[in-house]
Amino acid sequence: MTRYLLAGGGTAGHVNPLLATADAIREREPDAEVVVLGTQEGLEARLVPERGYELVTIPKVPFPRRINGAAFRFPGLFRRARQQTARLIAERSIDVVVGFGGYASTPAYVASKKAKVPLVIHEANARPGLANRLGIRYTTFVGVAFHGTRLKHARFVGMPLRSEIERIDIDVARREGLTRFGLDPDRRTLLVTGGSQGARRLNSTVIDTAAKIIGTGWQIIHLVGGKADVTDPGIEHYHVMRYCDRMDLALAVADFAVSRAGAATVSELTAVGVPAVYVPYPIGNGEQRLNAADVVGANGALLIADALFVPSWIDDTLIPLLNDRVRLHDMAVQSRHIGSREGSQRMLQLIDDALDN
Repeated sequence: MTRYLLAGGGTAGHVNPLLATADAIREREPDAEVVVLGTQEGLEARLVPERGYELVTIPKVPFPRRINGAAFRFPGLFRRARQQTARLIAERSIDVVVGFGGYASTPAYVASKKAKVPLVIHEANARPGLANRLGIRYTTFVGVAFHGTRLKHARFVGMPLRSEIERIDIDVARREGLTRFGLDPDRRTLLVTGGSQGARRLNSTVIDTAAKIIGTGWQIIHLVGGKADVTDPGIEHYHVMRYCDRMDLALAVADFAVSRAGAATVSELTAVGVPAVYVPYPIGNGEQRLNAADVVGANGALLIADALFVPSWIDDTLIPLLNDRVRLHDMAVQSRHIGSREGSQRMLQLIDDALDN
């Protein structure tokens, strides 16, 4: 029996590939022991137990980015987190540590090195996070979700995705999705999503232009986000939803998408071959623009800045594109060519390579 310690969390971008990898391990090795290391503050505190995995938490110790009181406290706090993780590795006889970035990963990386336990790292974003930039000093087994990710020893594995997406039968899922969402089978479908938190400009621009888009013969599924302050205008063929618990079906019915460019979203859309307009989140270090770079470079998607995603852009660019069936077909082919549904299996192979080594 192999004993795995999967470390990471904080955001969905870290937790979701961790859980997809855990599911792949459990399916292949039902008797494997899978322990997840996280913090009490991150999404893993809820999502990991819900999925049926054991969660062990350590204190959240952010790496200081300036000289202040937290910077002076950091060495002692980090040492205790690393020692707690080292005890876990020893007491549970962990065979391999697999890290996905986030606050819990760095103590696990250092502890695995001291314990001489194989370490595997997965980086979901095209611009690597700090934890993984530090972790690559301790391993040569590094998987990345995007070809352009700059990390030493990087091997493209793609994004570990939920099994219902990696194994999707598009035709079957599309028929189910049309019924589930109450869609017109004779209309093409535009999927709009700004993520669970929503996206103010993206939402408002689509609402303002929904009637024009529908007038071209399309219908819209608009996932506005649970916290979005929007009102359904009540337009026929315009379906406003706070969230969707069957994204596999939403992807299957989508002929085109307008979306943020989070790593998981780009990976899911390309896995199914949905062409898109990506509107990167305007705050942060620019990683969303880089996440979309591969598919945009392959002509499977367009990129537009959040500030420029306004009704006039919809009129001048998006609506003419939606009316161009030949171009949409070519974009779909390129999107699927860039995408991968093998992320979980490739990640398992990387873990096996580390264990064999």
